[in-house]
Amino acid sequence: MASHFAPVAFRKGDYFLKEGARSNDYLFLEKGIIRSFLFDTEGTEVTTNFYTSGNVVFEAASFFQRIPSQENFIALSECTGWIIAFEELNRLFHSLPLFRETGRAILVKTLVSLKMRTLSMINQTAEERYASLLATQPEIIRQVPLKYIASYLGITDTSLSRIRKEMATK
Repeated sequence: MASHFAPVAFRKGDYFLKEGARSNDYLFLEKGIIRSFLFDTEGTEVTTNFYTSGNVVFEAASFFQRIPSQENFIALSECTGWIIAFEELNRLFHSLPLFRETGRAILVKTLVSLKMRTLSMINQTAEERYASLLATQPEIIRQVPLKYIASYLGITDTSLSRIRKEMATK
């Protein structure tokens, strides 16, 4: 199965996918951090997700519906991974039951994660969202610029600084 994937590397600042392009590749991220983002109606950049080592990276709507992406995916650090094209991935899903089950498990995990994030934006405070990110993905807190973390949490840089200061004094 590994023979169907090709090794790939991204330098910091390289794009995996740009808004307007169709997502044709499915990436297993072996090392590094990738950020997805888009622009809101006022032109402000909004971080939608972070992908770290062991994650799969793809823009689901574009990848599966074969439509242009609304998001950008950019390497925040040196990244390495394994990539497979849409057509080959589809072929493997249809021909290898183990591959299909693994893919299904990844999609379920991704869907649950997305649902939990959506709910957290509604039923958690910014402090709770930051604490959760700190507990579950400390590498993001250590390696990602605060302006991207603030955007991901739905708050301003100033609010994030205040939250971090308050948490440090507790």
